[in-house]
Amino acid sequence: MINSNANSKKLCLDLLAAETEDDIIKILKKAGYWDNSNYWRAFGDNDNNWSAIGNQQGNAAAAIVEKFVNSIDAVLMRECLLAGIYPESNQAPKSINEAIERFFHIKNGNLANINLTQRRTLSDQIGFIATGGKQTPNYIVFDRGEGQSPERMPDTLLSLSKSNKQRIHFVQGKFNMGGTGVLPFCGKHNMELIISRRHPQITDENDKSAPFWGFTLVRREEPQYASGRRSSVFTYLAPDSMVPTFESETLEFPDTGKGVPLPSLEWGTVIKMYEYEMTGFKSTILTAPLYNFLFLLPKPGLPIQFYEKRGYKWGERTTAVMSGVTVELEEDRLDNIEDNFPTSHQLSVKGETMTADIYAFKKKKSEKYTKSLGIVFTINGQTHGSIPPRFFSSNRINMGYIADSILVVIEASNISGRAREDLFMNSRDRLRKGDLYYEIEDAMIDLLSNHQGLKELRERRRREAIDNHLSDSKPLQEVLENILKKSPTLEKLFIRGLDIGNPLKSKSVGDTEKLFEGKRHPTFFNILPKDITKDAHLNLRFRVQFQTDVVNDYFGRDSYPGNFSLYQDSKLTQDYILNLWNGTVTVTVKLPENVQLGQTLNYFAKVQDDTGITFANEFIRRVVSEIEPTTGDPQKPPLNDGAGKRPVPEQFALPQVTEIREEQWEDRNFDKYSALQVIDNGDKVYDFFINMDNVYLRNELKTAPKSKMPKLMEAQFKFALVLIGIAILQNNDEEDLDPEDNSQLEEKVFSITKSIAPIILPMIDSLGELKPEDIVDKEFDLSE
Repeated sequence: MINSNANSKKLCLDLLAAETEDDIIKILKKAGYWDNSNYWRAFGDNDNNWSAIGNQQGNAAAAIVEKFVNSIDAVLMRECLLAGIYPESNQAPKSINEAIERFFHIKNGNLANINLTQRRTLSDQIGFIATGGKQTPNYIVFDRGEGQSPERMPDTLLSLSKSNKQRIHFVQGKFNMGGTGVLPFCGKHNMELIISRRHPQITDENDKSAPFWGFTLVRREEPQYASGRRSSVFTYLAPDSMVPTFESETLEFPDTGKGVPLPSLEWGTVIKMYEYEMTGFKSTILTAPLYNFLFLLPKPGLPIQFYEKRGYKWGERTTAVMSGVTVELEEDRLDNIEDNFPTSHQLSVKGETMTADIYAFKKKKSEKYTKSLGIVFTINGQTHGSIPPRFFSSNRINMGYIADSILVVIEASNISGRAREDLFMNSRDRLRKGDLYYEIEDAMIDLLSNHQGLKELRERRRREAIDNHLSDSKPLQEVLENILKKSPTLEKLFIRGLDIGNPLKSKSVGDTEKLFEGKRHPTFFNILPKDITKDAHLNLRFRVQFQTDVVNDYFGRDSYPGNFSLYQDSKLTQDYILNLWNGTVTVTVKLPENVQLGQTLNYFAKVQDDTGITFANEFIRRVVSEIEPTTGDPQKPPLNDGAGKRPVPEQFALPQVTEIREEQWEDRNFDKYSALQVIDNGDKVYDFFINMDNVYLRNELKTAPKSKMPKLMEAQFKFALVLIGIAILQNNDEEDLDPEDNSQLEEKVFSITKSIAPIILPMIDSLGELKPEDIVDKEFDLSE
C-alpha cells in the first residue's frame, strides 16, 4: 500500500530545505517521528550495522567520492536499460569506458576527447551542491540516473552487502555499502536525507510505487547499555516499515538566492549530508575541495557540476565542472608540466598488468594538484589508495630535489579480482601491504630511480638551487677544514662524512642537448645491437634497450595507445617494467622462476596499436651465475657516439652549503624559525641549505655590542649548523628510523636544528668566555 499525501511532500521539502541538525530534529519532532522508535527501521535491516558502516573510509572527501561513483553508475545503468539491454547480459558493456563510448559517444570513454563546452553540457547529469553555513556546510549529491522506486529503496539505496552490482561489468560500486562511508562525517547525529524516483521508462510494471518519489532520513542512534545494545545503530525513517512517498512531476531544490539557479529533477536521486565534517576544506568548494576531488577521482566516467550556494565566489564564478585531474593536466600541460612529460610505462608484476603515468610539474606548479599524494592507484578512474610523496625521497630512488614535483598515476583496472582484493581495502582509500604491494613498490623504485627524464630534472633543479653560490665554496671548504684540523676529536667524528666528492653531476662537454620531438605513432622500434645477445645473472633483473621515435606517453594514453608484449620461449612474460623516455625504451625483466644455470632464454618483443602498427624484435639471454649487486650510480657515457662528449668532473669537496635569505624562503619551505635543511642530491650525499635570516640570528645581530663582528657571528651560526647537521647524518645508523626513507632523516635534521637555533650563538659566546674560577672551587686543583 502506498501512503502518499501532501503532508509527505511538505515533510520532504522541509527536510531538503533544512540547514542544521537542530532544524531536522524540530521538523521530525513536530511530525511526531523523532522520538518514536516504531517509525524507524535498521539500515540494511541489520541491528549491528555499525560494524560495517563505521569501518569504511577514514577520509571525508573520499567518502563523498563514493557518492559520485554511485551517481555515475546510476546514469550508466539508466542508459543501458533505456537501450533495452539487461545489465548482466553478454550484450552489456564490459567496462566503464566501453559504456561511456557506447552510450555517450565519447571516444575511448575519455573525457579528454571532448571539449569544455561538451563536458559542461554533459555535467547536468550529476551535481554537487554546497549549502548551509561556511563553517558547518551541507553537501548535496544529485543525479539524473536510473533512480529507485520507494519499494526498491530498502534493497538498493538503504541496503548493505547485497550483490546488486557484482555481475555488472560497467559499474564501479560493487561493494554495495550504499555510499554509507559519509555517515560518520555527518554532524553529531550522522544525518543524511535520501530522495529518489525511478525513471518512468524503465519501471517494473509490477511495482506500484514506481510513479512516486520516495524519501527517508538516516540517523545514528547511540548505544543503549541498559537495553543491551553495546554499539550505535543506523536507522532510517520508515513509518509502517515503508519509506514515505509523495507524488510530483518534478523535485525542486530550495532557492537560497545565492549563485546560479539549481535544476529541477523529473527522476533520479538526491542525497543531502548535514553539517559535514570535511576538515581543511571550509572554503568554497570551487577551490581546495574541488582539487582534492580531482585526485580522488582522477578520471571520472562523467563530469560533475559543482554549485556553490553559500555566498562564496571564485572570481565571478559560483559553478565549476569537475572532470578529473587527467583532463585538467592535459588542458594545462604547457603551463604546469615539464617538457616531454607525462611519460607512460607498462608494468607487469606477478602477472598483473598496469600502466603508470609519471607527471613532472614545473616549479611551484604542483601544490594544487599533488597535495599529499605521490603515487595514486586507480581502478576505472577512482583512487583506491596512494603512497605519499616521501616515497620519492627514499634512498633507493633519491629524488628529494623534485619529490614535491612528481605525481604518478597507476591505472590498475586490468588486474584480476583476486589481485584487487590483495591490494586494496574494501573502503577504497587504503592499500593492503602484502606481497603484491611490495612487488609493485620494488617495480616503481626501479622505474623511478632509472628514469632518465627525472634524473635530468633532479640535476637541473639542484643546479638552479646552488649554482649562484658556488663562488663562495672555496672559503667554506677552507674554514671547515681548518676547524677540523684544530680538533682531532671533530676530525675523527666527521672526516668520514666529508670525503664526498662532487656536489654536482658531471657535465658533458660538446653539443647542447637537442630537444626531442616524438611522433604520434612510431615509424621504427629497434633493439640496440649490443642487447641482442647478452648474459643474465641468476639473482638480478636484466635490462634490454630499444630505440624509437614515438612520444613519451605512447604506452599509456587513452587514444590509440601502444601495447608492448614480451614472450620468453613463446610464453607471455609475467614480470617486466617498460620505461620510455625521449626515444629510448628500457625494459627491465625478471628472470622466470626455476630458471637453470647455463640455460638459454629466447625472447620475442612485440609492439602494436589500433592503427595496425606492429614491430617485432628478438633477443637472447644466457643465464650465468649470481653476482653481488653493485651499489651507487656509476657514470656511463651517453648512448650517442661522438667526440668531445666524455664526462668532465668539476672539482669540489665537502658538503655543498647554500645560504638562504628571506626572499628565498618560499623556495625551501622555510619560515623565520627554520635553520638547516638537508636534501639528498641523488648520490647518497646531502646538500645543506642554511637560513641566514633566522629570527634568532637576526636578534643576536641586533643586540650584539659593537665589538662583535656581524660577519663572524653569521659564520659561527652557519658552521655550527653544518657540524650539527653532519653529526645527525653520521649517527643515523644508530637511530630508530627507516634506513630506506631519507625524508625521515631530512625531517629530523630540520626539526632538531630548528629547536637548537635559539641557543647556538649564546652558547658559543658564553662557553667561550668561561674561566676556570667560574666552574670550580678555589681549593680545587685544575691540574688534578
